[in-house]
Amino acid sequence: MAGVDRRTPIRILLATAEVGANAVVDGWIKTSRFSKNVSFLHLYDGSTPKTVQVVLKEEQAEMKAELGPGAAVRVTGTWVESKGGKQALEILAEEIVVVGEGNPTDYPIQRKQTSMEFLRTVAHLRPRTNTFQSVFRVRNALAWQVHKFFQDRGFLWIHTPIITASDAEGAGEMFRVQVGEDKEGFFGKEAFLTVSGQLAVENFAQAFTDVYTFGPTFRAENSNTARHAAEFWMIEPEIAFADLDDDIALAEDFIRTIANETIAQCREDFDFFDLRIEKDVSQFILETVNKPFARITHDEAQDLLAKSGRKFEHKVGRGEVLQTEHERFLAEEHFKGPVFVTDYPVEQKAFYMRLNDDERTVAATDLLVPRIGEIIGGSQREERLDVLKAQLDRFGLEEAPYWWYMDLRRFGTTPHAGFGLGFERMLMWITGMKNIRDVLPFPRTPGQAEF
Repeated sequence: MAGVDRRTPIRILLATAEVGANAVVDGWIKTSRFSKNVSFLHLYDGSTPKTVQVVLKEEQAEMKAELGPGAAVRVTGTWVESKGGKQALEILAEEIVVVGEGNPTDYPIQRKQTSMEFLRTVAHLRPRTNTFQSVFRVRNALAWQVHKFFQDRGFLWIHTPIITASDAEGAGEMFRVQVGEDKEGFFGKEAFLTVSGQLAVENFAQAFTDVYTFGPTFRAENSNTARHAAEFWMIEPEIAFADLDDDIALAEDFIRTIANETIAQCREDFDFFDLRIEKDVSQFILETVNKPFARITHDEAQDLLAKSGRKFEHKVGRGEVLQTEHERFLAEEHFKGPVFVTDYPVEQKAFYMRLNDDERTVAATDLLVPRIGEIIGGSQREERLDVLKAQLDRFGLEEAPYWWYMDLRRFGTTPHAGFGLGFERMLMWITGMKNIRDVLPFPRTPGQAEF
């Protein structure tokens, strides 16, 4: 607003307000109430879960038609002691300026229309609701804590390419980048949106030792589950002169630290999640991450499942694939906390994972956590050129697209390792949110790319 001072966030005003002080507040009306005896507004600006209560004078109440939910206003007044029990101080309004009309009759965000399914149809407005205010404040804090964790430990943040010619997973579920009808003209070869920054960031681990990526990734998987999206964010550290044990130690420290620090940073938002989303979720997370994580091999995990007496939908036994139901049983019921499963059958993992001496398994690990199942996937990478070539052949992959990846094994190669954490999956776990669509600002899923 021209000609006025920059606003002060409501979180700061509430922390510093004193009786009799002048108040100037910008925000949106969350609720308004008009009656014969008293009329008031509750304003928010996104800086805190709390609202400011504004008491209107009799003549201001005549603006009722303009002061409905959704309207943007500037309020000038005085801090006074509140007669209600929900806040210590409130603002007695001297002047109210409607900055942006809200048209309450047509405003879609009403209390009776706040199901997650409905809010996905108005994704451009859902950040104004209590749930999504908290979700995206926590998303911001979690991202900050991710960077802080690695920066405090001397890691270098590498911006790996979004457009790539190689498939890190070997699964072929990639979005093609194409100009018109020409599949190869622009880049001289087929190009795709990346499914992972891992292969690219290995270049930098072999020069800077400790590096990480944090950016968007894409999967062209036609899945409508609550855990999958076509566009999501991945965190992928890579450490040189390191083996699987080093990788696991880093992953455990990482999960524990970012969970603790994010909850501490957003305590009021987690109070909301505890009350409205999943009962006492923050206490559960804190208790879960602050005890040592268990560790077993894939064979041992399958043996535990086979001996559990539990009837599973999917088959269990050595060599079988761990499904989500198996992962959750191990984390939730058997270990009652996070567990690293290591040494997966070679055919179940990607070509770049280091072949173990038994030549049957690879030095891979998945971290399983209660309620979610697999939250981290990592491995020691195959640094031996001859074995890497054999693995490419084993997986039916051509060597040509990976010439540079093999070059790293020719010039000063080191043992190295890393892992990938789906950022939204971590966010779902610590907040108790049930669907990945509800922790993404702009969810991209099959049939949905409008907002």
